[in-house]
Amino acid sequence: MTTRELVVLGTAAQVPTRDRSHHGALLRWDGEGLLFDPGEGTQRQLTLAGVPATSITRIFITHLHGDHCLGLPGVLQRLALDDVGRGVHLYFPASGQEFIDRLRTASAHHRAPEVHEHPVEEDGMVAHVDGAFDVHARALDHRIDAYGWRLREPDGRRMLPERLRERGIVGADIGRLQREGRVRGPASWVGLDEVSEPRPGQSFAFVMDTRRCDAAVELERGADLVVSESTYLETEADLAASYRHLTAAQAATIAAEAGARRLVLTHFSQRHADTSVFADEARQFFADVHAARDLDRVPVPARG
Repeated sequence: MTTRELVVLGTAAQVPTRDRSHHGALLRWDGEGLLFDPGEGTQRQLTLAGVPATSITRIFITHLHGDHCLGLPGVLQRLALDDVGRGVHLYFPASGQEFIDRLRTASAHHRAPEVHEHPVEEDGMVAHVDGAFDVHARALDHRIDAYGWRLREPDGRRMLPERLRERGIVGADIGRLQREGRVRGPASWVGLDEVSEPRPGQSFAFVMDTRRCDAAVELERGADLVVSESTYLETEADLAASYRHLTAAQAATIAAEAGARRLVLTHFSQRHADTSVFADEARQFFADVHAARDLDRVPVPARG
């Protein structure tokens, strides 16, 4: 059985608090582990979440402010210590290369995992896993170069059991039909389109430090699960605009405009100890809202 869920590692903006670690999130997507914005303390949060570092296959950094990347050295050294036995892919804004170089050599260590760097300079596809998913980047509107990420699996087809029975297709013939497009049934040839229907691929969007922009809407377009920063409330809209961040209401209206299905809010200002206020504000504009807490697990909504 495949697993598709978000593991929330930290939810704090700028500085950790007594109850919130620096921001970070891991998307478990079938056999891949996609780590987003590993802030300080990510290695420990992975341990508390019961997620082995060896499950990480790709790391995505939206931008090179410390609360989104200071955990990278520890994560990479943990991968080396656990002898993961394979490389890890690292995606980040190309303009932050000097900081990536420093983070990768932040301390003395006798070995390191093989890191395949993918500096991003423009919008477009940054990763392709054949038959599984693509990842696209879009430039956001923050104080330094920042990119949001969108994962999308290809569309497929859903087999219809009643039609398979009607045409006498059973057992191994079902798999052969999916692979080859048609098989010989008891009475005649049967095509895949006769016993199945289109199944849209699932998608995921990760939108961090930014003010409202068209790129955020496009990243979230039709996404099953969106993770969005909501640093401030509407009563602090001036602060949000000044520092180029989103309020909870803005995050929700973007998700609504994009036709997303589920919204996870995170990256909360330390001035708010109770994160339920973010969910309350967002639900005025979007129904399926989850104000994340450290170590939460949020499933990607299943497609019918």
